[in-house]
Amino acid sequence: MAGEGAPQGGMRGAVTVCVILATLMQALDTTIANVALPYMQGSVAASQDQIDWVLTSYIVAAAIMTPPTGFLARRFGLKRLFLVAIGGFTAASMLCGMAQSLTQIVLFRVLQGAFGAALVPLSQSVLLGTYPRERHGFAMALFGIGVMIGPVLGPVLGGWLTQNYSWRYVFYINLPIGILDLLGIMAFLPEFPQNPAGKLDWFGFGTLSVGLGALQIMLDRGEQKDWFGSPEIVIEAIVAVSAFYLFLVHTFTADEPFVRPGLFRDRNFAAGMLFIAIVGLTYYASMALQPPYLQELMNYPVVTSGLVMGPRGVGTMASMLVVGRLVGRADTRVLLAVGLALTAWSFSAMTGWTPDVSQAAIIGVTMVQGFGLGFLFVPLSAATLSTLPLKQRTEGAGLFSLSRNIGSSIGISVVNSLLIRNTQVNHAAIVQHVTSVNRAFESPAIAHFWNPLTAVGRAALDAVVTRQAQIIAYIDDYKFLMIATLVVIPLLIVFKRPGAGRAAEPVAVAD
Repeated sequence: MAGEGAPQGGMRGAVTVCVILATLMQALDTTIANVALPYMQGSVAASQDQIDWVLTSYIVAAAIMTPPTGFLARRFGLKRLFLVAIGGFTAASMLCGMAQSLTQIVLFRVLQGAFGAALVPLSQSVLLGTYPRERHGFAMALFGIGVMIGPVLGPVLGGWLTQNYSWRYVFYINLPIGILDLLGIMAFLPEFPQNPAGKLDWFGFGTLSVGLGALQIMLDRGEQKDWFGSPEIVIEAIVAVSAFYLFLVHTFTADEPFVRPGLFRDRNFAAGMLFIAIVGLTYYASMALQPPYLQELMNYPVVTSGLVMGPRGVGTMASMLVVGRLVGRADTRVLLAVGLALTAWSFSAMTGWTPDVSQAAIIGVTMVQGFGLGFLFVPLSAATLSTLPLKQRTEGAGLFSLSRNIGSSIGISVVNSLLIRNTQVNHAAIVQHVTSVNRAFESPAIAHFWNPLTAVGRAALDAVVTRQAQIIAYIDDYKFLMIATLVVIPLLIVFKRPGAGRAAEPVAVAD
């Protein structure tokens, strides 16, 4: 049974719609601005290096402000924090749309990321408290629709708005959603107790914030700065390592640390934190690889590439609704194994792709991949958070969200780095076989386009070699993601058997 303060019947449905809208709004903004970057760059006369801070500033701010969500919810009340987060995020979105300079855009994106950071863990915590324990799987399925579909819809919606209106509308679109959500939360979400006497561990929060900020900047800018060949990246790495070291030492020695080590004594929570990082790594890395593949190698327009990627979200939505009813009835480890198998198969199929692959094949494989994600995210969220004590659930949800985001940042950086490096390696390997004495050039048809003895022929030949090198590099990336997916299968044994934990406890929304 849900707790006494939990919404019932129609109120429960209204709360569910509100928190899904909040999650969707935040998740959309992780990708919707990407396709509008070139238009922003021209509008504010920024360089490529400068305009990248529009994305980096949001990611860093969100990473820093996600961990204190649990403390803020206890200190000021969950409903009050929810309202501030939605209102602040909506206002910051409008300011981003009205910005007249790069400095203003970056500043307002920092505010947007800071306010939006709490939306995902708060939504997750509210849903777990709104539904009884036996329906947690269904609740996490509904939550997953927002958090996982948002990044898929972002490029499609962002491309359409930018092409038909202006890049500013990728931010303005949050206004009607934010106002509707704000009114809904005010009307339907009940008030919850707060703990005004609670104190924040400023040293723990400060060191974790510095570490996360330095790590995110390093991961985001590492590829364009040639990683550790750049003094900037070296400094950021040193700062990150030093800050994380101080944070860990303080966490295990302080009486009231910012992150309580006791959370990780829960076996499901500890395993889930690691598992969701791997899910974030593979899923978001795959999403980062597909748009450039479709747009650069297959010459798809932005909107078309977004529409081709869209069915992945359809597969995710369908599987989440199915698996949401299986959680609690089927062994969590079996559901996760099915998700891993489907995901690994999709990456295996992608290793056979070339730019000649049909749209039907792309849609079919990505739908299977999206279907597999539902079997991973829903039972993983329920298994990781359901066994935590009520007062620790919002804090756990914040750390769970942070782990997914760090995993995705690392994954995107790794696959992009491998893509560039392997393209260069493959190019060098192919070039060894492209010489003027190669008998293939005796064919007039080949020599007409790719004559290695003329400047025009060599340029055309280099373009073909580079294209082939890129295709092989993408295949290598998909192999890496397939292996990363298969490697985590042994982790399944760490999760408790159904019914092996403590008895189910009543769930209340007030965390």
